[in-house]
Amino acid sequence: MLNNKSILITGGTGSLGKKLVQIIIQEYQPKKLIVFSRDELKQFEMAQRFSVKKYPFMRYFLGDVRDKDRLMRAFADVDYVIHAAALKQVPAAEYNPCECIKTNILGAMNVIDAAIFCNVKKVVALSTDKACNPVNLYGATKLCSDKLFVAACAYAGGHDTTFSVVRYGNVLGSRGSVVPFFKERKNTGVLPITDKDMTRFWITLDQASHLVIFSLAHMEGGEIFVPKIPSMKITDLATAIGPECKQEVVGIRPGEKMHEVLIGEDGARRTLEFDKFYLIMPNKAYANSKLKAKKETKICKEGFSYTSSNNTKWLEVAELRDIIEQISDDYTIEKSRWSEESVSV
Repeated sequence: MLNNKSILITGGTGSLGKKLVQIIIQEYQPKKLIVFSRDELKQFEMAQRFSVKKYPFMRYFLGDVRDKDRLMRAFADVDYVIHAAALKQVPAAEYNPCECIKTNILGAMNVIDAAIFCNVKKVVALSTDKACNPVNLYGATKLCSDKLFVAACAYAGGHDTTFSVVRYGNVLGSRGSVVPFFKERKNTGVLPITDKDMTRFWITLDQASHLVIFSLAHMEGGEIFVPKIPSMKITDLATAIGPECKQEVVGIRPGEKMHEVLIGEDGARRTLEFDKFYLIMPNKAYANSKLKAKKETKICKEGFSYTSSNNTKWLEVAELRDIIEQISDDYTIEKSRWSEESVSV
């Protein structure tokens, strides 16, 4: 579906943006592939790897999602938008709340308005497990962003632009991940652990990128795609990276959770379960209509929740070590679980 289409990625110089660019270049023949971000240095560095000379369809567009006029110009003649731009560092968001709100909430509103005005066909916005039952400002802004994109399908009125959201857990190897931090600290012989009982969802950059493309292909508007991904214990991750290191408990930082949540009990009432993912529908009536239309789906039971602590899939130390060894840099490609073989939506 991306062949001969114009695709724009906001926050395109981030870890996921670079991976998406690599996958689209390798697997599709786009008309244009636009990297939209505010960091000129990162764009320059990215252009060394994905040059316009080698890939004539590449475009590098400086701009900020806070600037609606710039988005209007960037979205002209664009078919699909992947909205990955965000301020996501939890401590920074706590200390600079206004800046986080301007990018994650007002920026989302600008993306929606620009997409409708420019007749973009589809927009997929990236979310986070921290948006479900948020306890920090970053999670709260992403929850608000999710609500905006889900409601945007109705807000679009007579326009054909449709919006959906992809929500997943921590991305293994992405910028800000604990993995490079542990790798650096293992030379000291001590790895700081927030809490021995802490658990997290994990997904690789490659899996996250293919999930976004899968969602773009199958979205109908207003859904939140949630992949079925494994959990891990923070102590197991530390053991996988530095088995010889002492693990020192330092306590949970402000804004952190013991366990992450991808689907809460309230959301489960309108959540459909598929083989490899869940779909949170915009309302229960819509969920019921989708359920009737597709016999292979089932609605989640009352009281269901999808958390990193009650997960049925877990990564053990050996598996974590193998995954970490496979991830040499942001551009490593692995075989993806997300393909056309997955259940259609």
